[in-house]
Amino acid sequence: MTLRVVRLGSARAPGEGLRVGTVRRPPRGVPKGELASRDFYDVWFPNLSPSEPLLKEHFPIADAAAWKRFARRFRAEMKEPGPRRDLDLLAALSHDTDLAVGCYCEDEAFCHRSLLRELLEERGADLGRA
Repeated sequence: MTLRVVRLGSARAPGEGLRVGTVRRPPRGVPKGELASRDFYDVWFPNLSPSEPLLKEHFPIADAAAWKRFARRFRAEMKEPGPRRDLDLLAALSHDTDLAVGCYCEDEAFCHRSLLRELLEERGADLGRA
């Protein structure tokens, strides 16, 4: 079993399993009934997305220094009890089922999903590569 970190809206990998959208908002212009069939997500789970204030303050990310500030603040948000438990749950599920988490950003290097990958790895998740 494995947990993949993916770009939402990209083609699903064979055996990817349940796709979880860790984004603040659903994609614009996509009817709810088409989210899964258009490879966005099966379940919307904004619990592991950056907070609205964090997004407003830091996006778009302009450079490495801005990314470092964003990453530090996002990691602090993920230390709160709710997100911490959610990360623990996904890491545990990765050992028993195939699933994927993701975001829309084109460049994972400046996307919170890269930080989710690290946080899940720190919790012992069985991670696959997208």
